[in-house]
Amino acid sequence: MSRTVLMLPGDGIGPEIVAEAEKVLHRINDSFELGLSFESGLVGGAAIDETGEPLPNETLERARKVDAILLGAVGGPKWDKLEMAKRPEKGLLGLRSNLELFANLRPAILYPQLASASSLKPEVVSGLDIMIVRELTGGIYFGQPRGIRELEGGERQGFNTYVYSESEIRRIGRVAFEAARQRKGRLCSVDKANVLEVTVLWREIMDELAGEYPDVELSHMYVDNAAMQLVRAPKQFDVIVTGNMFGDILSDEAAMLTGSIGMLPSASLNSEKQGMYEPCHGSAPDIAGQGIANPLATILSGAMMLRYSLGEEEAAKAIEAAVSKVLDQGLRTADIMSEGARQVSTREMGEAVLAAL
Repeated sequence: MSRTVLMLPGDGIGPEIVAEAEKVLHRINDSFELGLSFESGLVGGAAIDETGEPLPNETLERARKVDAILLGAVGGPKWDKLEMAKRPEKGLLGLRSNLELFANLRPAILYPQLASASSLKPEVVSGLDIMIVRELTGGIYFGQPRGIRELEGGERQGFNTYVYSESEIRRIGRVAFEAARQRKGRLCSVDKANVLEVTVLWREIMDELAGEYPDVELSHMYVDNAAMQLVRAPKQFDVIVTGNMFGDILSDEAAMLTGSIGMLPSASLNSEKQGMYEPCHGSAPDIAGQGIANPLATILSGAMMLRYSLGEEEAAKAIEAAVSKVLDQGLRTADIMSEGARQVSTREMGEAVLAAL
């Protein structure tokens, strides 16, 4: 049975890194006889330039029908002056909300070959392996009402609504408990229950769910302390679960512990395991077109896609092993360059992964 993957290169370095990931996926598709077919579409600034909309109806309808989506990146200064509803990022948020991609999985894994690239001491980060489970379709990013209004006297006021329903908390909690069950059995729920009523409810629901998972050790931590602990002693964490805004911030912080955000993939899943997969970094418009972007996070996102949406564990492991082999060979893009290594271009790194496969 044929399964379809939708490729959305997007903006900035997106087309460059997706091109390399697509080569790898085609090779894996042939080698493992997976029966995958590939389509491409527009999203973000590229879609605005072509259609006037960050998420064209054609892209959304195709996204609804495919088994998985591989996204590059969206956004850039070219579109920063557009009204909020028309900006490239609305294309990304639109895909997340319309496809109900509520569970964002962001691993922060330090490859041993890159221990010296981390800004922390090797003994602090060596062996780092954290999974951050971020709720992706609720919270303050989607809450209503929101906007900018004028108060009496002419002063402007911006406002957003932070809201979570019990069902939203339960479903992301179950994803996190299941992830912890398959790893080391430790789950840390991050909130701000000493200040925010929303996260008082969050904590209550997590405690209720813990009774269904006696094999998982649940702990709680305020978000400000969690940010500090990620820098002080990051290996204390196994799985972290948190809301949309806190997860956005903490996952980027965790990413830098690994030496480069250019190494880290992510998955966003709905209840049917349909997923959108993308590197954790942005569109990096300052280096777009220069051939120096790191494609490994996108290639590894392809591996996550094979694992979580397509059920092809061996194919996923083959890609991850190839990436590790390339790092063993001392090949590095500019963002992970170290003394004694050989710097390569985006295309050369992709070709090296192909060769390692």
